Amino acid sequence: MVVLHFPEAPLNNNPAELSAWVQVRKRDVSLHTMTAEGTTAVDTSMTIFQTAKKLGVNAIEFIHDRLTKNELESLAVTLLKKVGLPT
Repeated sequence: MVVLHFPEAPLNNNPAELSAWVQVRKRDVSLHTMTAEGTTAVDTSMTIFQTAKKLGVNAIEFIHDRLTKNELESLAVTLLKKVGLPT
């Protein structure tokens, strides 16, 4: 067991499963998408929203910034800073 060697490791993967559940639930409620492009759009937007939520970033403000000013740092840079890795 990994947790015996790395006590800081989580005992389960519930956060990952919960993130996947949001996307599955959205797909089920909306009765799926009609095209491959629609599937790609939904998957991309859900990924952005879930990543922003986990990083404590307002997803709507982030997307607005990307479409207009592009002043906010990327979610990738935010994540690297959060885990203490060089950017």
